[in-house]
Amino acid sequence: MQSVFLKRLNKYKLLLLMLLPALLYYVVFYYIPMAGIVVTFKSYDYAGGLFGSPWAGLNNFKFLFIGGQIFKVMRNTVLYNLAFILINTVSQITVAIVLSELRSKSFKKLTQSLMFLPYFISWVVVGAFVYNLFNNEFGVMNSLLKSLNMAPVNIYDKPLVWSAIIVIFSIWKNLGYGSVIYIAAIAGIDRELYEAAEIDGASTIQRIRRITLPSISQTVIILILLSLGNVFRGDFQMFYQIVGQNSLVYNTTDVIDTFVMRSLTQVHDFGMTSAAGLIQSILCFIIINIANYTVRRVDSEYSLF
Repeated sequence: MQSVFLKRLNKYKLLLLMLLPALLYYVVFYYIPMAGIVVTFKSYDYAGGLFGSPWAGLNNFKFLFIGGQIFKVMRNTVLYNLAFILINTVSQITVAIVLSELRSKSFKKLTQSLMFLPYFISWVVVGAFVYNLFNNEFGVMNSLLKSLNMAPVNIYDKPLVWSAIIVIFSIWKNLGYGSVIYIAAIAGIDRELYEAAEIDGASTIQRIRRITLPSISQTVIILILLSLGNVFRGDFQMFYQIVGQNSLVYNTTDVIDTFVMRSLTQVHDFGMTSAAGLIQSILCFIIINIANYTVRRVDSEYSLF
């Protein structure tokens, strides 16, 4: 057995060497920092440090749940992520199918490039754009309303409006990247299937329904499963840069990541913030395993593992 292992190791040594940087990245930035989980069960103080601080048992979890704030931010995190998964998936598949049906290659490439561009724009820039768009005094929207002799609207005290704004900008930023993945999946479909369906008199809608969607279903399921693994994780950059420190809309826009950040910077309670992060990770682990198990029971070919 050992000789077989050494032979394979020697045979694939170049490929393993190429894998080494990625392996080191995950070890250094993901596995070694897991030692910090010990803070969750300690009453952290600067003098004692990470391992010298006194043990607090489950007190950090108790303080976290007694306040009740964690339940609200968990609800917001899950609802936002479910909305992102549903709306982004539908919009990305729709755009991918439309682009795949276009005959003009130059127009298709131009459209893909323009849609892909927002993915590379920093959320800091997006946040500045949102601020200049909705600012009460000199924002584009209120300036336009004033020029039309209409009363300005204070968007910053309307929590539900910000929920819609966050979802819209999430779609705008991820549409190009997500659609490229589905375009690649569609490109891998055997073109003879479309030709045979066209000869049989199938319309474009029928070809999409009977050939395209079933053929990319495995890609869709895998991407949804990967997204469900982060259903308890909010995109910190997006929420923080768009909403900022506007406490008037925290009830509908606050997610676990922004809550943990504020607890750390304002309250300086390392134990409670670490407990929130640990709960977040455990819930993500449970959700991805439940979803994968369910998919594997239906069709093992569509599961991640």
